[in-house]
Amino acid sequence: MTTAPAPDEQARPVRELVLAPPPPSSTSLLTHWSDRLRHAAIILIAAALALTALVLFAQLAIGPAIAAFACLVAAALVPWRLHDGSNALDDALGVSPVEMPVVRAIVGGMPDPAVLLDRAGRVIHLNAAAAQLAPALRVRELAQFALRSPEIVTALREAIATSEPRRVTYLDHGSIERWLELIIAPVQVPTAFGGTDQCMLMTFHDLTPLRRVEEMRADFVANASHELRTPLAALSGFIDTLQGQARDDPKARERFLGIMHAQATRMARLIDDLLSLSRVELSAHVRPDAMIDLKPLIKQVTDGLEPLAKERQVVIELELPEDAATIAGDREELLRLFENLIENALKYGASGGRVVVSVVAAVSGDGVPEYRALVRDFGPGIAPEHLPRLTERFYRVDVGDSRSQGGTGLGLSLVKHIVNRHRGRLLIESVLKKGATFTVCFPQGKPQV
Repeated sequence: MTTAPAPDEQARPVRELVLAPPPPSSTSLLTHWSDRLRHAAIILIAAALALTALVLFAQLAIGPAIAAFACLVAAALVPWRLHDGSNALDDALGVSPVEMPVVRAIVGGMPDPAVLLDRAGRVIHLNAAAAQLAPALRVRELAQFALRSPEIVTALREAIATSEPRRVTYLDHGSIERWLELIIAPVQVPTAFGGTDQCMLMTFHDLTPLRRVEEMRADFVANASHELRTPLAALSGFIDTLQGQARDDPKARERFLGIMHAQATRMARLIDDLLSLSRVELSAHVRPDAMIDLKPLIKQVTDGLEPLAKERQVVIELELPEDAATIAGDREELLRLFENLIENALKYGASGGRVVVSVVAAVSGDGVPEYRALVRDFGPGIAPEHLPRLTERFYRVDVGDSRSQGGTGLGLSLVKHIVNRHRGRLLIESVLKKGATFTVCFPQGKPQV
């Protein structure tokens, strides 16, 4: 929460620096008590001398003299004085009874923003995360003056009035909008004098990542539904046509059946990509450990795509090392990865006439040996503004061209997730009219003996 104080409050922190003393340290408390003991000792010595003189010269009885001296001792040793108000002990010590080092350490050590309030709603402790979240919070001031969100103020008042927990979710309109959840819980905090005091603990939890995941899920479902609905609508329309006016027209029937086959193939591929993406995401935390040689795997993929290359009149050139290029990986996922990359190069870079697939040994920026597999085409290239979003689900540079090529919009997203599961990196470089290069980097694995 980054709400700044109102203009009429701008000078308040300056006044506080003058009028409000800083929280007392252990040194200040020791000095405070040593002064009191010194004053008490002076009083006791003076009283003892006076009573001795009275006993010796005024023949005061021993019993009354001892009783008087005991009263003076009790009065001198009382470390505080009674006066009006319920916070006499706090005023004498200069601190709240719950301002103990252990309480301060617990609040300060909490990972989420945390604020401890007294029964009146004044701030007793706050950690660094809370100070960063709400810079207007001040110790010994009412929290509702700094937390001006109506939801927070209402929840805080209800919690103080009822001594019951409260939970509220609100949108923080700061430099970056964030969804936060505030939990206010009554807690019994031990005091410095052996008792307990009723306080309110406020903790803030950042819900922004969860909200974004939920938005992504909703967008994904909407996009997937749309992508599936399009071929389904085409299939339904052609079926109705074949059952109606085109029933006895062989040429129309043959043409419509070809379109229906293409739409069914597109829908099947979309479902296949969705299932593959789901499987990769489920196992993203488990790194594959099988030793895979990239050379025969890439040759298998290029051999399978040779008919498509001839259809598009594109030559596939392989530049592979003589030795094995072994990595720790999942064979099926790597096949899917290279199928997507090389097929995209054949479809969208066909105008360049050739596609170069190469594997080289290199070293990462962290000094880790790796293999880099590059798929380069010489087609029209990709505009710079599209490069950061190419791996988003269902993102397409040209929707019409992608659908005409049979694309689902999930290929590069699947590639990214496979690379992440293999603890690798995906690099995309492109210059307009000079083609594009997709590079996947994998840590080298030791070949099996």
